[in-house]
Amino acid sequence: MSDEDLFGQEHVQAYTDTDGERGYHWKNGTTVLLLTTTGRKSGQQRVMPLIFREDEGRQVVVASKGGAPEHPAWYLNLRDAPDVQVQVKGARFTATARTAEGEERDRLWKKLTEVWPDYDAYQTKTDRQIPVVILERA
Repeated sequence: MSDEDLFGQEHVQAYTDTDGERGYHWKNGTTVLLLTTTGRKSGQQRVMPLIFREDEGRQVVVASKGGAPEHPAWYLNLRDAPDVQVQVKGARFTATARTAEGEERDRLWKKLTEVWPDYDAYQTKTDRQIPVVILERA
């Protein structure tokens, strides 16, 4: 199985087992990190593989959920508990998540759509503004 075929928990497992040797590089030249949030209802740790870009030493991700009308659960989790765990390749660290707003969001959105143009298509499918999330190392 190629890294491009990795998805969901299989992606998380391959990434975790190999410190990102498998799963960091994904489709169309994108790079992926693992984001661990605390479930707002369950209190359990939830790990998601997400496309990201670096910006000024921070990691930036998009809460698109493919353009669904509701935010992804991981975004709702970090909105309630912004202290998260991040893994980029073999590096694991604590970060604080915040939602970008205004001009900062616009700039980061463009940066992310450069590597994943589908985000623009996802935005046309939903009335919600798709959040751009900045992960700042704690």
